[in-house]
Amino acid sequence: MDRNSITGIILIALILIVFSVMNRPSQEDTEAARRRQDSLEMIRQQQIEEEARQAEAQTLADEPFTEDIFEDEPDSLRVMTELVNRYGDFARSAIGEERIYTIENENVKLDISSLGGRPWSVELKEFQTWDSLPLILFDGEDNIFGLNFFSQNRSISTNTLYFIPVPGEQVVSVDGGETLAMRLYAGDESYIEYVYRLAPGSYMVDFNINMVGMDRYLGAGASFIDLRWEIDLPGQERGSKNENNYSTIQYKFLNDDVDKLSERSDRGYEELRTRIKWIAFKQQFFSSVLIAGDHFSSAIVEQERIENGRYLRHYVADIRLPLENSARENIPMQFYFGPNHYNTLRAYSQQYEAANNYNPQLYRMVPLGWGIFGWVNRFVVIPVFNFLERYISNYGIIILLLTIFIKIIVFPLTYKSYVSTSKMRVLKPQIDEINEKIPKDKAMERQQATMNLYKRAGVNPMGGCLPMLIQLPILIALFRFFPTSFELRQEGFLWATDLSTYDSILDLPFTIPFYGDHVSLFTLLMCVSTVIYTRMNSQMTASSSQMPGMQMMMYMMPVMLLFIFNDFASALSYYYFLTNMITFGQQAIIKRFVDDEELLRRLNEHKKKPVTKSKFQKRLEEVAKKRGVKTPQAKGKTSGSKKK
Repeated sequence: MDRNSITGIILIALILIVFSVMNRPSQEDTEAARRRQDSLEMIRQQQIEEEARQAEAQTLADEPFTEDIFEDEPDSLRVMTELVNRYGDFARSAIGEERIYTIENENVKLDISSLGGRPWSVELKEFQTWDSLPLILFDGEDNIFGLNFFSQNRSISTNTLYFIPVPGEQVVSVDGGETLAMRLYAGDESYIEYVYRLAPGSYMVDFNINMVGMDRYLGAGASFIDLRWEIDLPGQERGSKNENNYSTIQYKFLNDDVDKLSERSDRGYEELRTRIKWIAFKQQFFSSVLIAGDHFSSAIVEQERIENGRYLRHYVADIRLPLENSARENIPMQFYFGPNHYNTLRAYSQQYEAANNYNPQLYRMVPLGWGIFGWVNRFVVIPVFNFLERYISNYGIIILLLTIFIKIIVFPLTYKSYVSTSKMRVLKPQIDEINEKIPKDKAMERQQATMNLYKRAGVNPMGGCLPMLIQLPILIALFRFFPTSFELRQEGFLWATDLSTYDSILDLPFTIPFYGDHVSLFTLLMCVSTVIYTRMNSQMTASSSQMPGMQMMMYMMPVMLLFIFNDFASALSYYYFLTNMITFGQQAIIKRFVDDEELLRRLNEHKKKPVTKSKFQKRLEEVAKKRGVKTPQAKGKTSGSKKK
């Protein structure tokens, strides 16, 4: 280290020493810093005590208090102080005794709890679960239905406070229906009132929130209040797996379409930022729907799959209700507690439209399919099904007649498809000759020669496929219709005790992966008939020997359906089985009227007629010429010139 480096280090050290001496705090500064530290420590301790106090008050508030608390607790004054600190003017509503009040008609029994003034339990009296128990849409203390808001710098949740029925403690009968009004008081003149009214013979429950003098508690700028609705969804049907596939949260935007969370996902979450008309907690055949009088400002909906033996899903909806924040305010709503029956929901939607000039489209909760598939169900399948239902009580017979009716409608397409397949079959020897003459490496030339043969014979190679494609919307529409048809629920036929779920002829003592723990006979019959149908078609197809991979795929399809349909509605497997059997009969009849020799003769005569090239064929020839492939016409001209 040289002399300059040593000098630099000494100077730096001197500077640091002088700087520390000059900036050393005085005695007064030291005392002030100590006082600030003590003050901060005191504030921190007060915060800890305040948090502990609020936690204790919250624990006390969540417990059901009764008036005799003052006799049992020597420090009742402290408890009341805690409640006042926690709830402010709502403190006296935190003390009470939970009681259950019931309003009902011939369809619905609605139990309402004084704790939170919320729907405690909903029973649909006309229906039962698959094991003959009362059908409960939801029940129990784990369900939540209450307003959440800030008042006097406090977070208030009405779900934890006690409502008082008025007048007195009774359900009032009005116009043949039953009405229950309950109030949550804040002071002597301010309150939140819930009014429930259930009309005779209805699944609709009118629900009104009346707010009197609440503007002073919500604040001058309040334009909304939050409503939280949360339930555990119990299973109602035999096949929980299939039932879960049709259970979800659905919602209708005010000026837009009906949408939903995915049924297939274990969890779902969506923020609905635009105005909403209704939100439905839906399962396969029943729903609980909250309908806005005008609209909900926005909402957050989420679901979680449970499958713990009793419950299917956990539903949550955080709904924002618009407010004018006046001294007296009414927020009208309605509940629908009932079946997902298309005609019932359509009737309620029409009644609502007549009264409010707005169609809520509640019937869209029934998943009939989108686009053309939904049209087939709405305008063909459902009207025919309802017509047959008027005269026939056995739904197995109704499905049989519906299948026959559909097969009669599509018979012209079936006939055309069969004839087209027969034409391809009788031309197969000529196609084989083309394939023998032209090597495999000249695929373009083979294809062109084959298309030329079809053209001269007047055969459309797509003629057998197009009729089947036209029938496809009907097959898909019925695939959507049968598992969601409420009419089939708990209706038996032959060995199937319930056409809306799987039929089991053998319950296995173990579970086969992807298959299940039972054997569905209708599914077996459908798959066997599908194999036979595939075998018959492969024998009629001209190119069966050329496409072994495709043949294997066609035979694998029935095996895949065996695993897929084992848990599905037996009505669906029954319908597909009937479709196959009727198709066998139709083909046997058509075969008697289609003579292969006569058909080949007509095709050969058609080949003698002059052929005009289609645009598609011209494009093929142009492509072939560019690649240096000689067309059959060009070869003919070349051979002719050589002979000359």
